[in-house]
Amino acid sequence: MGKKLKVLALFDAIGPTTLDQDLSKELTTVDWKTEAAVLAALGELGYPHEQLAIFDDLDLLRQKLQTFTPDVIFNLADQFRNNRAFDQHIVSYLAMHGIPFTGCGTTGLTLCKHKAISKKILSYHRIHTPHFVTIPRGQRAVRPAHLKFPILVKPLKEEASYGISQASFVETDEQFRERVTFLHENTDNDVIAEEYIEGRELYVSLIGNHRLQVFPIRELVFREVPPDEPKIATYKAKWDEAYRQRWGLENRFAEGLEPALVRHIEGVCKRIYHLLTIDGYARVDLRLNAKNELYFIEANPNPVLAPDEDFAQSAMQTGLTYPRLIDRIARLGMGTLRE
Repeated sequence: MGKKLKVLALFDAIGPTTLDQDLSKELTTVDWKTEAAVLAALGELGYPHEQLAIFDDLDLLRQKLQTFTPDVIFNLADQFRNNRAFDQHIVSYLAMHGIPFTGCGTTGLTLCKHKAISKKILSYHRIHTPHFVTIPRGQRAVRPAHLKFPILVKPLKEEASYGISQASFVETDEQFRERVTFLHENTDNDVIAEEYIEGRELYVSLIGNHRLQVFPIRELVFREVPPDEPKIATYKAKWDEAYRQRWGLENRFAEGLEPALVRHIEGVCKRIYHLLTIDGYARVDLRLNAKNELYFIEANPNPVLAPDEDFAQSAMQTGLTYPRLIDRIARLGMGTLRE
């Protein structure tokens, strides 16, 4: 396994913090289950480690590094001042100071965050993506004629299905205008509207920098959703357990995929990972239609690492224990050449 690593676990907080903030209460809550699991894994590995939560003051990190010099920062800070658009800036700060950190670098985070840019890059390289259009704030919500119903209307730069609900699925120009206007006014975000791809919702987890490993494919299944209803990964579909139970939503390992199709999916996801300059670890979200045509939906660098979420579940399916997964991510962070 190599030497024992000194690790600083870096978290984000929802309010101002101090250098010696007591996080014991937060670490017992569901919202902090990933942070708690990573700290427990570092302890099981026997790695000297400390933790720091930041909200709006990066100088806390500078002060911390004066008294604790880690081999790597385990970066779980994906927002700053409650703004997820700043996650790449946290990484830029670490890179500029020459501090090794886990997960994706600045360019990959930026490209993946902007759903339109990521789709343009992949379309150029002949990877299927839904037809789409972007509607900036301040621009009238007019559907271009080439964009065919049904359409999904989503925030352009959000994560974790924030801003996606059943109302995101639109079938008329009136619904289109209403949803675009709603998102412009309520999410402070530009909008991407893309054609709905009927098919299976697949989640493919990868790890590595140059040499990649693809973990077993996961799928979000919609058991109780009627055949003629849209099957979309809304915010509630991902995070509201009562809603998931009501509609029979379940994340499980994909079944019935032919080995040749699995190899094809793995190959496409490796191309996506490299084309979007992702490193560390990521999850790629895809749609597979009835013709076994694969469509890219989005890429998620630094996906949720909680043991019961898709990325860790896929990794552990290969026989990798959770602490060994955390160790591997930490060591990858030490070996990455950052922008």
